[in-house]
Amino acid sequence: MAIILALNSPEFKVEALTVVPGNVEAWQGLENALKIVSLAGRCDVLVAGGAQHPLNQKLITAQFWHGKNGLANVDLPASKCKADPRFGPDLIIEMIHKYPHEITLIPVGPLTNIALAVSKDPSIAALVKDIVIMGGSISGGNVNGAAEANIYNDPEAAQIVFNAGWMVTMVGSDVGERTLITRKYLAELQSSHGPQSDFISKIADFYLTRSEKSGYAGAAMYDPLAVGIALDPTLGTLKEMHVDVETKGEFTRGETVANRMGSNEKNVLHDDHYEIEGVIDLKPNARVCLASDADRFLELFVSRIKGK
Repeated sequence: MAIILALNSPEFKVEALTVVPGNVEAWQGLENALKIVSLAGRCDVLVAGGAQHPLNQKLITAQFWHGKNGLANVDLPASKCKADPRFGPDLIIEMIHKYPHEITLIPVGPLTNIALAVSKDPSIAALVKDIVIMGGSISGGNVNGAAEANIYNDPEAAQIVFNAGWMVTMVGSDVGERTLITRKYLAELQSSHGPQSDFISKIADFYLTRSEKSGYAGAAMYDPLAVGIALDPTLGTLKEMHVDVETKGEFTRGETVANRMGSNEKNVLHDDHYEIEGVIDLKPNARVCLASDADRFLELFVSRIKGK
């Protein structure tokens, strides 16, 4: 849904998609991306494979939530587009240098490709226009009590990305879960037909049906909301914070730890104990989305895709 929204937003010129494993394995993700750009008639968009697994752990796929093919079991026609032979992180580096201060990165999966790119060429952190991620949460996770799925799937990559020297706009699962597509909006999508809108309607119906069975009024718009915030930051309430990623905790691995106060206490050793002697200010590294204008976003989403 996020890709289709981006492709149908005139504010963006989508240059490339790089694929990372997450909901499905890398090969399936690449096949899906190629089918989606083909469905949209956009074979001009470069599609490149990237990392095959997280940096430091085994891949965790999520067909349980997203269907066997990662596209809510919706079958798309074979792609007319071909994959770019370049390695995804290298393509990211190349694009940022080709278009300095013009590229907005919108990773809506684990951050492995972005981490590999900025680790190989740290200079890109100063050359991007923006980076808007779908990931993290400051009020509990959706994998477990602490971690959101994209960050949980590669915490080491996320820690690299948050500390790369750029300002990350973080659109977390906690806000996505308060931005719900409901039957009302699905009916609007279904009121006029086209290849893209019919595809999105089927996916939305899959997630809505699953969410309703779990007692929710609608389905969380995680990834599309990140695209929406990149399009129009006023769709969200953003606050600058310092965010770190927990990589070692027994119960909290993958948690995005956001410092709301902007400082840590300074503890100084005196004999056999420490005393607090003021605070150490922390430099913000993220704009954390605290809330969304859900109805305005959903109206935008439907208007961009309806009938396409």
